Amino acid sequence: MSDFDGRVALVTGTTGIARATALHLAEGGARVMALGIDPAGNAALAAASSDITVRQTDVSVPAEVAAALGELEDRFGRLDIIVNSAAVHPYGDAVDTDPATFMRCLAVNVGSIHLTAHFGVPLMRRSGKGAIVNVASVQGHACQSGVAAYVASKGAIHALTRAMALDFAGERIRVNSVSPGSVRTPILELAARTFDGPDADIAAVFRRFGDAHPIGRIGEPEEVADLIGFLVSDRAGFITGSDYRIDGGLTAGLGVK
Repeated sequence: MSDFDGRVALVTGTTGIARATALHLAEGGARVMALGIDPAGNAALAAASSDITVRQTDVSVPAEVAAALGELEDRFGRLDIIVNSAAVHPYGDAVDTDPATFMRCLAVNVGSIHLTAHFGVPLMRRSGKGAIVNVASVQGHACQSGVAAYVASKGAIHALTRAMALDFAGERIRVNSVSPGSVRTPILELAARTFDGPDADIAAVFRRFGDAHPIGRIGEPEEVADLIGFLVSDRAGFITGSDYRIDGGLTAGLGVK
């Protein structure tokens, strides 16, 4: 696989889908910089590939993202791909969720997309083209109860993706989003412990979550990474402004009781 020979990619997040995507791009020939806030996740990803540079970064902070993009420019001199996968997932309705938690969720999940574009698109312009994929969620299309901040952020990602696609289309910078269902990630493990308690049998809960999907299982991070890899490759050169659900059929049906 050599879809990304000579390309430079920025990935936000270092665990779950972000980790799988960074490895997928590196295996395809890209030089990757990954930005993460979790020291353990950062260390594990850095150890997994010599083609991935990992930088401790809070992607909701403008100065930290600006510094990361400055380092990327100094190191590689170009930027071709951005994958925005960093996310937090608080639980609670609009009353339960305090304002600071709500705003933090928006700052990480949506604000980071603005920041990587604000500081990254000027580098893409030098290359004459680029591709951006924003990781949204099926919860931006149809949601559970008790996740007000998270679904607000994921719906905003869909809208921001469309806006960016239109704004940058004339510069050959394509912008799409993917909307996963339940995928084997630390965020899904958090969901398992939230609903079943800190001592939950994670494998059993994941099987239950999988049963809710018509395909009968949860997804794997590598499956989402494969889709992202296609969307940022030249094979997807006529695709922009779109959202791709990768949810095992979860949103194909009606929840009729």
